[in-house]
Amino acid sequence: MQTFKYRAKNAAGKTVSGTISGDSQQEIIGSLRKKNLTVVKIRTTGEEKTKKKSQGTFWSLKGNTRPNAKTGELVVFTRQLSTMIGAGIPLLESLEILHEQATNPGFAFVLDSLIEDIRGGSDLSMAMDKYPKVFSNIFVSMIRAGEVSGQMDEILVRLAEFLEAAAKLKQDIRSAMTYPVVSLVLVLGITCFLMVGIVPKFKDVFSSLDIELPGLTKGVLACSFWIKANILTVFAGSIGAVILIKAWKKTPKGRYAWDWMILKMPIFGPLFQKVGLSRFSRTFATLIKSGVPILGALEIVSKTSGNDVISAAIDSAQESVRQGDTLSGPLAESSVFPPMVTKMIGIGEKSGSLEILLEKISVFYDDQVSAAVKGLTSMIEPLMIGVMGFLVGGIVLAVFLPIFKLQEKLAG
Repeated sequence: MQTFKYRAKNAAGKTVSGTISGDSQQEIIGSLRKKNLTVVKIRTTGEEKTKKKSQGTFWSLKGNTRPNAKTGELVVFTRQLSTMIGAGIPLLESLEILHEQATNPGFAFVLDSLIEDIRGGSDLSMAMDKYPKVFSNIFVSMIRAGEVSGQMDEILVRLAEFLEAAAKLKQDIRSAMTYPVVSLVLVLGITCFLMVGIVPKFKDVFSSLDIELPGLTKGVLACSFWIKANILTVFAGSIGAVILIKAWKKTPKGRYAWDWMILKMPIFGPLFQKVGLSRFSRTFATLIKSGVPILGALEIVSKTSGNDVISAAIDSAQESVRQGDTLSGPLAESSVFPPMVTKMIGIGEKSGSLEILLEKISVFYDDQVSAAVKGLTSMIEPLMIGVMGFLVGGIVLAVFLPIFKLQEKLAG
């Protein structure tokens, strides 16, 4: 029989420690779990605190390592951590195992730091809070809720599912935006090449025809020579305009105005609104289901909505809840949340099943976003073909009209 030292979390989320005797670690962990204690660390009294420390030294000494992690890495990390904690493996030992198999130096550095902080007595949520670029507010808040409730393994499963759904939504948005952006760049590139490199060469040809040039040809030639003469000014002006817009967007009023314009855009506006509603409902449902208080959940959702117009509506709802009023009322007054959403939230408030209805809303809008992306792709293709036909076809027509006019003159 051996004597073990342990540190664990009780049902109230407080850290307790002590010594206990048993034949094995698994037996001790089982005994502590029966007492509603979640084991954070356990070791024999003769075991050195520096166990496996050497495996993390390389990353600890690397001063140039930048903490980072991809979404896929975080999903795998949370699922594996959930599985190990659910199997009774202490948190510290689970993190050490995950650190051993980390292939990304930046994420290995973060895990090494978490291990060191937990060895020093820190909570996992506090250790993660040091790396906001790796672990978001949602991530840290759910981990904190898991520590308080003692249901860390279940919280981690929900967190992994949330990250996977958020990654899918992000991919849908990227798919929706990539095709039109690339198509527009190609159309503008071809048009600029024709106007700067091809059209000016026809000036001497047209001058030798000794005919009155059509209006379209005159306009295209004038535009072509203006672009060629002022191309550096146009280029510098475009860069300057982009810089000014970015600076304006960093101001509170500019950011709000930009986000309002995004939501009011034709074609893309409804898509971004659905994305915002899906993100709001999924994040809010996940936080409430994980035990995060509703006011704290609203604050996190507001910061992570990705749109200041939506954030303003959520902030108004948060103030309403703080004063003891309903959540659905202020949301219904905004122009962002459709009646279906606010009515379902109102029903959820009255019935006590708010997180269930929020999950239904997120599933509905996820499907809506997927359908909108497919419809947008099928609609953008003919639209881009039409734009290209108008621009390129107009230039070609302007070049050939004088030739047609010359033929008519010679035939007459």
